[in-house]
Amino acid sequence: MAKKTTKAAPSDSAGIHDQSLVRGAGGELHQTAETHDAPVMTTAQGGPVADDQNTLRIGARGPLAMDDFHFREKLFHFDHERIPERVVHARGYGAHGYFETYDSLAAYTKADLFQRKGEKTPAFVRFSTVAGNKGSADLARDVRGFAVKIYTKEGNWDLVGNNMPVFFIQDAIKFPDLVHAAKQEPDRDFPQAQTAHDNFWDFISLTPESMHMIMWAMSDRAIPRSFRFMEGFGVHTFRFVNAKDESTFVKFHWKPKLGLQSVAWNEAVKINGADPDFHRRDLWQSIQSGNFPEWELQVQLFDQAFADSFDFDVLDPTKLIPEEILPPQPVGRLVLDRMPDNFFAETEQVAFMTQNVPPGIDFSNDPLLQGRNFSYLDTQLKRLGGPNFTHIPINAPKCPFAHFQQDGHMAMRNPVGRVNYQPNSWGEGPRESPVKGFRHFPAEGQGPKIRLRPESFADHYSQARQFYISQTPAEQRHIANALTFELSKVETPVIRERVVSHLLNIDETLASTVAAKLGLKTMPKPADAAVETRQDLEPSPALSIALNGPERFEGRKLGILVTDGVDAALLKALTSAVTKEKAMVEIIAPKVGGVTASDGSWVAAQQMIDGGPSVLYDAVAVLPSPEAVDELATEATARDFVADAFQHCKFIGHVEAAMPLLKKAGIADSLDEGVIALGSAKDVAAFVKELGKLRLWSREPGVKHGKASIPVK
Repeated sequence: MAKKTTKAAPSDSAGIHDQSLVRGAGGELHQTAETHDAPVMTTAQGGPVADDQNTLRIGARGPLAMDDFHFREKLFHFDHERIPERVVHARGYGAHGYFETYDSLAAYTKADLFQRKGEKTPAFVRFSTVAGNKGSADLARDVRGFAVKIYTKEGNWDLVGNNMPVFFIQDAIKFPDLVHAAKQEPDRDFPQAQTAHDNFWDFISLTPESMHMIMWAMSDRAIPRSFRFMEGFGVHTFRFVNAKDESTFVKFHWKPKLGLQSVAWNEAVKINGADPDFHRRDLWQSIQSGNFPEWELQVQLFDQAFADSFDFDVLDPTKLIPEEILPPQPVGRLVLDRMPDNFFAETEQVAFMTQNVPPGIDFSNDPLLQGRNFSYLDTQLKRLGGPNFTHIPINAPKCPFAHFQQDGHMAMRNPVGRVNYQPNSWGEGPRESPVKGFRHFPAEGQGPKIRLRPESFADHYSQARQFYISQTPAEQRHIANALTFELSKVETPVIRERVVSHLLNIDETLASTVAAKLGLKTMPKPADAAVETRQDLEPSPALSIALNGPERFEGRKLGILVTDGVDAALLKALTSAVTKEKAMVEIIAPKVGGVTASDGSWVAAQQMIDGGPSVLYDAVAVLPSPEAVDELATEATARDFVADAFQHCKFIGHVEAAMPLLKKAGIADSLDEGVIALGSAKDVAAFVKELGKLRLWSREPGVKHGKASIPVK
């Protein structure tokens, strides 16, 4: 037996050499054994691998071939890497609700839930982060899973999506590599729930197809304020099929009723420290209080002619169709109105699978979607211990079902009687139905059986640029800051430079900003691009969070800092006005018991100042009495309450008596239109109206550049 030797991984750039890369027909990059003087990659059985970048398919844009044993083994092993926690999307939180159809979509699909106006169908939704383990914090910079299980009369429909409409990779065979790179580095098992490390950015820098998703992941979309304030997307192109077997392509969008909202990065870091369950608590409290979260399902419908004429391939999961080109049409709404009775029994054991679709919804040849369809069954089998995970109530369909599947681990239902097979002579048991049964759309496919990325997938930078130029200046600034922060944690200079070389193909100003903040001495050359970045794509306002704000404070939370002697009339007026806006109020006091107001009434507090920092609120009001403010100003947590709210560009209401605290917090000389005086109850209406803007991002450059005073500690 040959002696096995291992080589230590490089700890810095000394072990990183120029990458000799071979470009495939679709623009993907290959590191080969021949170009790297490296061992030949093999399967677990020792068979040499010729291509680890592309699945085997029928034609360049055709379906995957079932005899791709390398892909099957790679995904099979990846799906079974963890027990019992999910490999990805481990930290999740779910709720029950219903989907209500607006109007019949019979012209496009025969799916039963879309046939009757006003019909409500039970649903369960699980939100999640992707990279972190079960015990990680909610506000990690990460993609958010948005998985919806709808219990239709024709079986369960699982729309397993994210809060971003594109993904990092084009082919499912690369999914294990992506997740391995994003997870903790295996020799040290950190960092957790973070991509700010060498392995992730090394993979990204060698995978240009990821650059569009990187723009999304480095944007504010990756740090949402709440599950209730984020979009969901089906990501892939699916098909609607009607009763005449006519197909229409469809992309699914979930639009939050309360609009979009994210947090600042500095704020996210502090929220994770103050309340690592921030998103969970928010969903729980909103449902328990009767403020049920709601999303509208909108669909982009298009035919083959549109697909052929569109600038990018609709089968490419790293691309989207701008809403300005193809406006989404509202078709129904999703309402969450009940929390699980038991987290483990429901949220933890729920099993989503992209292949769960009712008749009338079908798949496209998107290679990532086809790979997911293949992979999810393996995942659930391993995680839930056997083939009978559909017997668990949260996974069981709510419509009648019948089959001859039997036995196995944890079987709760078995065929009754003599017959457990078909055909049979006894007239017993279920039979197939050519009329009611699921029939795949007979899409034509032809071509050689080959591992190939289609040339139509090769443009990796144009939509990344379009996303970036669609953001407001504040959002662009946040993307640059996020890239800088993440890359500052990368210890290998060559990797940083390689990422900047990709940014040059997206936006030169962005690349220069990041390079300058990283201290690069020389600017690298732009990365070799298989397709030159298009400059003619127009900005898409729908891609911006700031341009799609709700303009109202509904669903948000105002934190009110009070002391003994607080103006009772002002507090009552403020609480009433915010509640009328369907928003929440939380009282913060020096002691958690509460305070005595100016009229002698008792005001109960939900938080004491040490445990209720301003990062937990969407806006704040500071209402101390003149007698108590000096003592309050000596409290570091009170000063931080005000200073953080100002730094995070929140609206701040205050009484005149609060000025000593504002001065100690270092903002008294930097007051702007977002710091609003509340002289009496008459000023409340104007203040609450301003809260609908959510943030005053115009304040941020001054705060970042030190124009605000330094807090006096």
